[in-house]
Amino acid sequence: MINKIIFGLLFFCICSINSSAQTENSNQLYKVILSKDSLLFDVGFNQCDVSQFENLLSNHFKFYHDKDGISNKTKFISDLKSGICNNKDNRQVKRFLIKDKTEIFPLYKNGILYAAVQNGEHTFSEKRETEQGIAKFSNVWELENGEWKLSNSFSFDHQAYSKKKITTNHFQNDSLTGNWLKENHINTLGLGIIEDGKLQQIKVFGKNSQGNAAPYNSIFNVASLTKPITAMVALRLTSLGKWNIDEPIYKIYTDSDIAKDPRSKQLTTRIILSHQTGFPNWRSETENNKLQFLFDPGTKYSYSGEGFEYLRKALEIKFKKSLNQLANELIFEPLQMKDTDFIWTKNTDESRFVIGYDKDENPYDILKNKNANAADDLHTTIADYGNFLMNMLNGGNLSDKIYDEMLQKQVKIKENQYFGLGWVIYDLGNNEFAISHGGSDLGTQCLVVFLPKTKQGILIFTNSDQGYKVYEELLIQYLGDKGKKIIEIETNK
Repeated sequence: MINKIIFGLLFFCICSINSSAQTENSNQLYKVILSKDSLLFDVGFNQCDVSQFENLLSNHFKFYHDKDGISNKTKFISDLKSGICNNKDNRQVKRFLIKDKTEIFPLYKNGILYAAVQNGEHTFSEKRETEQGIAKFSNVWELENGEWKLSNSFSFDHQAYSKKKITTNHFQNDSLTGNWLKENHINTLGLGIIEDGKLQQIKVFGKNSQGNAAPYNSIFNVASLTKPITAMVALRLTSLGKWNIDEPIYKIYTDSDIAKDPRSKQLTTRIILSHQTGFPNWRSETENNKLQFLFDPGTKYSYSGEGFEYLRKALEIKFKKSLNQLANELIFEPLQMKDTDFIWTKNTDESRFVIGYDKDENPYDILKNKNANAADDLHTTIADYGNFLMNMLNGGNLSDKIYDEMLQKQVKIKENQYFGLGWVIYDLGNNEFAISHGGSDLGTQCLVVFLPKTKQGILIFTNSDQGYKVYEELLIQYLGDKGKKIIEIETNK
């Protein structure tokens, strides 16, 4: 009986995140339904937070299963408590969304939206089972007193699933939402897994700025993960023949602090994107708070946010548009990154914004930046930045020449670690390499890694000064030996 309850609950689950829909995924209805879905299943089901079902299921809810019959709200929650959630530490049931199989259809009466239908497919597996199953679902969400409630769910067409088993049983370790996060002083963790060049899984654990369970489309400040976006703006313009990465920037712009230094004429986009400007990270680190050269440009590596800001000013002068406008036209809009921005705007959804914490779990103030910084403070979601990484794995909308230049080793950082154009390059040996970038600031530690040859990747967003402590375990868990090699290079082992 318990097995029937487990499978009934399982087939009811909709772990849909990165998926296509009849309603476009940039549509507000799509976001709302998927956000509710995330709270109900990613939090309610996966973490056994039964209160999510109590809050989000309609009082007249009915669940129709083609093997186990009909359940109402009371029976469904009772079965959940006595079955799958009766043994949280040894749960074996796992669910996986099949990519691009969720559709959302709005329902209207007299021109007024009153409900939405969500259709999709998912696979299931158990830790001790080698065989997977597959099922289809249809869910009806209704507006009740202005709140979305799940009123009906149909789970059907259950059968064996013989395709390749989903790699590494993503997110099967529920300790990510429990003691493991608490031990590392992390309130919110966002994870994205890319396989075969596609964003296959998204998970967000923890709470948002208002103390509520964080939905799948939570917005993070990702600090220096801003830099690859800026780099791609310049590289995209270069691919279009509108910019030249080797043209001296002084022809367009020179900072007044270094105008009298002849080395200012040596600066190019290539030198900036590979962190060879000779600038400090920030001019505030110098004795007089002015920009200056610490060494000759192009002679060695030194990480610099000032270099990216220098490039921003040149781009804005050249194209008479803000960096935010250029990024919208070249990256955000084409990739449907609707929740990504350099600045805080009236459209920023603060209810989904993840607040940052220090090592003692004291909250930082939310930085509502009004001016774009080419090196820092991008706001984005796992889904949006995942779209960006998928695009990178599939050519980045760049010419072949510029794409190859981006992935070439421009300057050595240390043994087996280099900077390309906007990205860190890890030499993993045997002609294997990884591309990466991190983001570190007050209340945020983030990391992305992708493997161009195997088209794999991982995104890790945290809202804690201590977030870097989870990198090693996650890289090894999801990237295996290649993840281990990256850790060895970073730690000089």
